[in-house]
Amino acid sequence: MIRYFLELFNPGLVGAGLLALSLAVPVQAAPKRDGRSAVVSAKAHVSAKTRAKAPMKTVKAAAAGPRARAPLHASVVRVAPARPSFGQLNGLHATDDPLDLKSSVALVIDQDTRQVLFSKNPEAVLPIASITKLMTALIVTEAGLPLDEALTITQDDVDTEKGSRSRLNVGTVLSRGEMLHLALMSSENRAAHALGRTYPGGLPAFIAAMNAKARLLGMSGTRYVEPTGLSSQNQSSASDLARLVDAAYEHQIIRQLSTMPQAQVAVGNRHLQFRNTNGLVHNPAWDIGLQKTGYISEAGRCLVMQAQLAGRKLIMVLLDSAGRYSRIGDAERIRKWLDGDMHGIVEAAVRRPH
Repeated sequence: MIRYFLELFNPGLVGAGLLALSLAVPVQAAPKRDGRSAVVSAKAHVSAKTRAKAPMKTVKAAAAGPRARAPLHASVVRVAPARPSFGQLNGLHATDDPLDLKSSVALVIDQDTRQVLFSKNPEAVLPIASITKLMTALIVTEAGLPLDEALTITQDDVDTEKGSRSRLNVGTVLSRGEMLHLALMSSENRAAHALGRTYPGGLPAFIAAMNAKARLLGMSGTRYVEPTGLSSQNQSSASDLARLVDAAYEHQIIRQLSTMPQAQVAVGNRHLQFRNTNGLVHNPAWDIGLQKTGYISEAGRCLVMQAQLAGRKLIMVLLDSAGRYSRIGDAERIRKWLDGDMHGIVEAAVRRPH
């Protein structure tokens, strides 16, 4: 275990072959706060949308046998449509923005100056899915709990909310540091739940700590009910999450564990390979200092990052993106826009009276 953390923070100390193991309240779109400036601020206009009917699929019934002469009957299978996100139900996707983002909520701010560079429904309160795990990691890290302590996955950690799968079977024993790594990098739900369950005072104390930390950070629109993000009752806004990213970025272990591309974990006699849920960590065009992804149907695809772009340290929040890869596409649109327009943005900021 000591060797694991030596390698984690000092890769040169250990050979490359021993790499360390690669986290129902109603929705409301609050009005923008007075005095907040934005270089780009999208204007919302909500239009009625017609729900598409569920597609139909026809399946031919097989004949009972070689002598069967009865005509084949077609059976109809109705495929259920994807459940709409809270943002879709509240018309947030009707909001126009100059970059034509697929995310209904977006916010980009300068981490040092707090200047808002791009905003789209930044105060809308929505489910945040596994972005929750960033707060889970912050509570565990700031509590100073021993990272080499062995934790065991129990039946209590099995997801009964969404029925999601996990590669960590009941009985799996990993260190708290390894659980933290898998929760942040691979968004492992059982690992995140185990971190909360083994907190001093148990899960109730952990959830109370999450909400207390949110209040301390000024995250006034945020609420947590569990440590994984599987519950749609875990909700926040882009403005609040920018504060969370900034606070989490202060901790080297969260920065490093969340951005590792992949890792191998010894589980009993097996070695399991885990990958980062954010493909952008593999892209050399990105200099990412911290990241977390999230998805449940109620939340859509979500992504928060701290990254250095166009010579500035930025915090980026994308929530309720429609489409499996759309949050990545939105991040790329923002990066290219910043690369092309940042010079003009800086000049405008300098000329603006203070």
